[in-house]
Amino acid sequence: MMSWPLFSASADARYIAAIVPLANFLRLLIYGLKLATNEALVNAVSRKGSPEELLRGPMYYVMALIFCTIFFWRETPIGMVSLAMMCGGDGIADIIGRRFGQYKLPYNNEKSWAGSIAMFLFGFLISLGILYYFSLFGFIELDWETTVRNVAIISMAATVVESLPVTWLLDDNISVPSICILVGLCLFPMQSSY
Repeated sequence: MMSWPLFSASADARYIAAIVPLANFLRLLIYGLKLATNEALVNAVSRKGSPEELLRGPMYYVMALIFCTIFFWRETPIGMVSLAMMCGGDGIADIIGRRFGQYKLPYNNEKSWAGSIAMFLFGFLISLGILYYFSLFGFIELDWETTVRNVAIISMAATVVESLPVTWLLDDNISVPSICILVGLCLFPMQSSY
């Protein structure tokens, strides 16, 4: 996403930008289905070292990247905030939760207060940083008072959804960007350019 400003103003730029996550999708598919082997890849992106894991969380992650690149691109904060919450907020929540997560949430003993606070705080700050970055290039114009409020609401919604004890049913790499997109569609006006 940080490279999006380097792409041209062409209507096709979003599709060209989606080629890299699409290539990763295909790579995960090939190794996840065991059509080829790559132990280093499996160990790097799976938690238990199983190739089948590539077909879940990591694949959902690149699918969210592809979706946000194609449908939201750089004209609206919705995709940017969704990806920031999934990549930054959820990613840092996992690290902080594992390191400092001795106090568990009362409704989900797999999640911690430290992880949830990190999810909200870092997702919120990274989202604002990315929006500021894109506004510097002139891709989006924002009323910052409203934007800060909207990003806080989206960050809270994503944090609550990420904390729910439903990961056996719905992976965070689907639920987090999905709730961000849904709430974002309610809070930010859409301007389609494709």
